[in-house]
This record gives sequence, structure tokens and C-alpha cells, in this order.
Amino acid sequence: MGRSLYILAAALAVFAAISCGVSYTNIAQQPGSPGDAALWRTMGLVFFVIALVVALVGVLSTLFEQAERRAEEAKAQRRGRPR
Repeated sequence: MGRSLYILAAALAVFAAISCGVSYTNIAQQPGSPGDAALWRTMGLVFFVIALVVALVGVLSTLFEQAERRAEEAKAQRRGRPR
């Protein structure tokens, strides 16, 4: 699950970069374009914050999976040893 969250975070970061890039080009100032430059910058910032949150969830998910796996391995080692 961690990998898919990392991929999602990377895609959101790319969308954030594109949104911020559009705000600095002439596309945002054209008469028929959706919104203005401030809207594009805000969307980029929101995408970036969401990407950071998703990346944090991915890191925590991987961390807990690793801790659970190591606990199971330690439990199996203890069971295998004679007392």
C-alpha cells in the first residue's frame, strides 16, 4: 500500500507544479481561460499540501508494516527456540 501512496503523492506534486507553472505563463491571463493566476497558485498549493499529507501517510504505513513484520519474525524466532 505504501508504494501506491507514494505514486499518488508524486502525481499530486506534478499537478501542483503544473498549476503553479500555469499561473506564471500567459495562459492564466487569457480572456477565455479558467480562473486567474491567484486561483492557479492556490490550486497548486492545495495539491502540494495534499501530496505532502499522502506522502506522510505512505511513510507511516510502511513504517508500521515493517514494525509488524519484525514483531512477527521475533515471535517466530522465540517459538523456535527451546526453553
